[in-house]
Amino acid sequence: MARLDARDKQTIQKIEKLAESVLKSVTGGKNPFVEIPVRSLANVEFNTRRRLIELRDQKQKRYFFNVGMAKKFMQTFLVSDACRELIESKKTTSIRDLYYMTKHTLGETKQNTFEEQEESDPIIEDLEVAIDSLREELHLFATGRGSMVGPMTIRDSGDTIDLRRMGSGGWSVPSIVEEHVVELKKHEAKYVLLLEKDAVWKRFNEDKFWQREKCIIVTGQGQPPRGVRRLVQRLHSELGLPVYVLVDNDPWGFYIYSVLKQGSINLAYESMRMAVPKARFIGLSSFDKAKFELPSNVAIKMNEQDSSRAKQMLAYPWFKDARWQREIGEMLRSGEKYELEALSRRGISFITEEYLPRKLRERDWLE
Repeated sequence: MARLDARDKQTIQKIEKLAESVLKSVTGGKNPFVEIPVRSLANVEFNTRRRLIELRDQKQKRYFFNVGMAKKFMQTFLVSDACRELIESKKTTSIRDLYYMTKHTLGETKQNTFEEQEESDPIIEDLEVAIDSLREELHLFATGRGSMVGPMTIRDSGDTIDLRRMGSGGWSVPSIVEEHVVELKKHEAKYVLLLEKDAVWKRFNEDKFWQREKCIIVTGQGQPPRGVRRLVQRLHSELGLPVYVLVDNDPWGFYIYSVLKQGSINLAYESMRMAVPKARFIGLSSFDKAKFELPSNVAIKMNEQDSSRAKQMLAYPWFKDARWQREIGEMLRSGEKYELEALSRRGISFITEEYLPRKLRERDWLE
């Protein structure tokens, strides 16, 4: 077995503790079970003091001697054993690969341990919350999605990388960005700018906005994946860099900002490691059409789903602030939404040369 660091030893101990609790029930003649925190809307709450979505303490027991629970019980230990094997061998793998590693036919039956990956993914999340260890600590990664450049040097898996010299594509943000993989080194950055879209990120990179403004620009190409969210959180918490979020002016863009700021219901158990409660929404605002003189023909008419989603957002605790109520209310009143690319109607580099510099200068953002 490879030499393990303290983090890996602790994770293996948690997996073994889970197994030992089941063995204890078996030797005591009891029905073995696994206790797992409930991951649903009914078991999360918004902590107004910390400004985070957090998991509450409701749990469910998954019993072995229960027809409806036995398969998931077995699957939980298949996944945990596979993760233990990965940790001991000092290797990582994808959640897709783990699905194939743990899929096999049971004896002479026609029953498989897993039929589809849609079965194994929730089991991974169950294991995370059951032993209080992140997927990354279980040596599992998802497909990387995201790019970053800026005035900073990092070390990625032992390799020194200068994010100032990453060309047009930028550094590809990996799924696992914990301290033992990605080390944050020397930097001259003043803030972090998270951009919703890859196309907009490319505009900011080509225009060398990050060089002129001394900032780090990063995109998650839509809703940021775990690796991007965790890395942005580290840049904020470890380096004290303010975080600004630039997204489309529609309910989906507002939701992207919301998830980065407060966390999500599905990942409420790790909001402290993913969310940035002090993140600032810097646009695109519902009031920017008039302020920046955007022509009416770049507007997109909101559909029924957009309006319904915006109305739901008005009731969210983290959008109760008067300025957010006004922002969302204006979107509903106008019945219009705007993509960031609409700013190109004012000029191809209007967004980098005039729009965002003015927003920052006037402190025109929402929190």
